[in-house]
Amino acid sequence: MRSLSDIKIAIVDDEPSIVTMLQMVLRREGFHRLYAASTCAEALDLATRIAPDIILLDIMLPDGSGLELNAKLREYGNPYILFLTAKASDLDILRGFAMGGDDYITKPFNPLEVAARIQARLRRLEQEAPQSSHVKRPDPGVYRFGRFTVNEAEGELIVEGNPVSCPAQVFQLLVHFCKHPGIVFSKEQLYDKVWGIDGQGDDSTVMVHIRRIRERIELDPGNPKLLLTVRGLGYKLVKEPQKE
Repeated sequence: MRSLSDIKIAIVDDEPSIVTMLQMVLRREGFHRLYAASTCAEALDLATRIAPDIILLDIMLPDGSGLELNAKLREYGNPYILFLTAKASDLDILRGFAMGGDDYITKPFNPLEVAARIQARLRRLEQEAPQSSHVKRPDPGVYRFGRFTVNEAEGELIVEGNPVSCPAQVFQLLVHFCKHPGIVFSKEQLYDKVWGIDGQGDDSTVMVHIRRIRERIELDPGNPKLLLTVRGLGYKLVKEPQKE
């Protein structure tokens, strides 16, 4: 397991007080490789030099939008991107996830919540990683569901023979469903199992990630046959497409 002091966190925000506050709290939590940028240009330069593991990204920056910057930052690795923004409407949050964000926190926020979400993300990664390079681990799963295949070890989603890009958190949610076909999971259970946040997330987070999975695996995302909504209960992934 990587030490917290080795995790590289970039804070991209043009408000110095927010950057200082986050740096202070994160250092107290054991993170020491902290970097700051106040513009899109600075953030891109930072990404090319250090390839951050985690990016706390403001949406409204002086020289552009963090939403559009998000895609460019992902060209330098596969960082976990958490949007920080004063835009708090449901539409803004849904757009943030649709543009590729892994998480979303609205301003004003408690910096301890940011630290807790980062810790939850790292716990999930630790659980998925081999416990020791000297311990033989069973071959990770390859899950086949008709028109798509998920290779957990390679981090690949193949749909009808073609690789399809999939953001990290979306992929982890899909893997969870693949490991438990036919099982219904509530939003609270998904937050606990995939996000590691004891069911305290925003309802829109799961909803948007479900939609992003459907956009990749379903013939008609608006009329899903594989990743189904079970009214009043949650969601389940089925092996065979649901028939009319």
